[in-house]
Parts: sequence; structure tokens; C-alpha cells
Amino acid sequence: MILDPSFITKVGLALLVAAVLAFAVTPLVKRLAQKVGAMDVPTDGRRMHHRPIPRMGGLAIFTAFLVSTLLFAFPEIDREVRGILLGVVIIVILGVLDDIFTLHAGLKFVVQIAAAVVTVLHGCRIEHFMGLQLATWLSYPVSVIWIVTITNAVNFIDGLDGLAAGVCAISAGAMLVVALLVADFMSAVMLAAIVGACVGFIPYNFNPAKIFMGDTGSTFLGFMLSTISIYGLFKMYAIISFAVPFLVLGLPIFDICFAVVRRVSKGQSPMHADRGHVHHRLIDMGFSQKQAVAIAYMLSAILGMAAVVLTNDGETQALIFLAAVVVVGGIGFWVIFGHRHKDAQKHKEDSADHYEKD
Repeated sequence: MILDPSFITKVGLALLVAAVLAFAVTPLVKRLAQKVGAMDVPTDGRRMHHRPIPRMGGLAIFTAFLVSTLLFAFPEIDREVRGILLGVVIIVILGVLDDIFTLHAGLKFVVQIAAAVVTVLHGCRIEHFMGLQLATWLSYPVSVIWIVTITNAVNFIDGLDGLAAGVCAISAGAMLVVALLVADFMSAVMLAAIVGACVGFIPYNFNPAKIFMGDTGSTFLGFMLSTISIYGLFKMYAIISFAVPFLVLGLPIFDICFAVVRRVSKGQSPMHADRGHVHHRLIDMGFSQKQAVAIAYMLSAILGMAAVVLTNDGETQALIFLAAVVVVGGIGFWVIFGHRHKDAQKHKEDSADHYEKD
């Protein structure tokens, strides 16, 4: 398939502009966060950094994404995309307020649902699943559940320096490849802007972090990845199309499902914060923060590659997909049931700064 050169150029420029903007705006957002008191102060065992660090860095990611998207895709913005942008503005405002004032989890959950409803009512909803068309009455709640779940899933994995930004960049990159393969211009531009914004932010967020993205960034990225998957991937009619977003977002989906099962089995609320996420378990197994983040990047890359090859036919692609699933499944089993040879408190004292907000 030969793509229009102007299409590729715009997508590439969207990525580049978003990266430059995020890199340039982040220091300004850092100063703003310090001025308004949006600081992550280590107060419990889940937060392992030893000094207050500015959060709200997601505001720089959002700004870079929005400017790049409007600059390169404005004529193509339809009703569904307007709904996505309206919903994500609500999410970002909520994230900023939470990073400053630390809002109640119940309030955040209600506002997230409201933002998802706004987007879904603008036509961005899951209409097909496993090759079957969903009844209209069913597509609305299914879409809202998907959006809210992925939004919180990304927030859950935002627990180490550079983890959420890198995983989201890889996931968005895999979705971008699929969007290019099917010539979905609008999705490609938005995904390129997300990749670029994350790449521009990571130099400030990688260990040792100078600023955290906060709920402003993690919920923004989760909301955008979930809605773009509906706008693009779930619109595909192929029977296997439903598997693509699940693979691309496999790591955060696995982590949130594991967290809910773990907490409910202990008689706790699914929203009860704990220290049992995948990245925590990697740290407790003796990996350094950078090693744990690298493992998460690798898992996301393998799943992203599997998602891309799954969109093509052929025996080779099927074998690659199967191998990817086996590798990730094996690593996941090892992380969950593997022997911990470093306890959490010892590693807290020995490791570099990292943080957990969920």
C-alpha cells in the first residue's frame, strides 16, 4: 500500500512539533506547579522519592498534543473528534485540580464518567466487537466502561520515573503504525502528537525525575488512548480488530485487572491504593528502577508488535503473534509468582527516586 507523501509529512511534522513543544513548555509548567503548590510530597511507603517533586507535568503534554493536533488536522476534525477533545479538556481540568488539591477518588470517578459520556454522545463509541455489530443501547455503556477503565489503568501504572510516558509512547506508536497501514489520517495525527508529546516530556521525567506528569498527564494519556482506539481500531470490521487495542494497551489493562482482583480478594475497595502493581513487584524482585522501566518498555513493545502483525494475514505474522503472546505471558507469570529476593523497604532505601500516585 502506497501512502500519500503529504499524509506522511503531516504526521511526521505533528510528531516533531509536539515533541519540541513539550520539551519547551515543561520547564514553564514545572515553575507553575511549584507556584500553585502542585507538589508530590513523600508521605507513605508507596512514594519512594525522598523530597517534594513538582507534578502536573501532564499539562505540558496536553498543551503540546492540542497545539500539534489543531495545527495539522484542524480541517479534518469531525463531530467525534470534537467530542474526544471536549472530554479530554474535562479530564485535564480534573487532573490539574487533583494535582493541586488531591481530590476524593469518588469525585474523580464521577467526573471521568461524565467526560466519557460527553465523548460517547458525540458518536465516539464501540459499534463492532469481534466482527459483530453491538446494539445501540449496549454500545453506549460498553464504550463508557472502556474509556474509564483505560483512563484509570494508565493512571495505575504511573508509578516509576518515565514509566507511564514511555509505555504510552510505545502504545501510541503501535497504534500509529496501524493507523498508517489503514490510512486513517485523523487517528494518525492525534497519535503522532501523543508520541511526540511523551518523547518531549520524558527527558524531564526519566530517573531521576525533575517533574512528574501527575494525574493531569496519566489520565489525559489514558483517556486519549482509549478514545482513539474507539475512533480508529474498533471501527475496523475485521473479526480480529477487537484484539488490537487490547494488545496495544495490554500492560495497563493487565495491571488494573490484577489490582482489582488482588484488592477485592482481600476485601478491599478496588480503588484502595496498595503496593502490588507490576512495577512494584519488579522492584521487589531486585531490579533497579531503570531496569524495571526497561522491562515494562520491552513488554509494551512486544505487545505493540503483536498488534501490528495481527492486522496482516499470513503464517509468519501468526507465528510472530503467537511467540509474542507466549513471551509476555511467561514474563507476566514470572512477575506475579516469582520469588522476591528484596523486600520493599530495603529497596526503598537503596533505590533511586521513584513515585506511585494511584
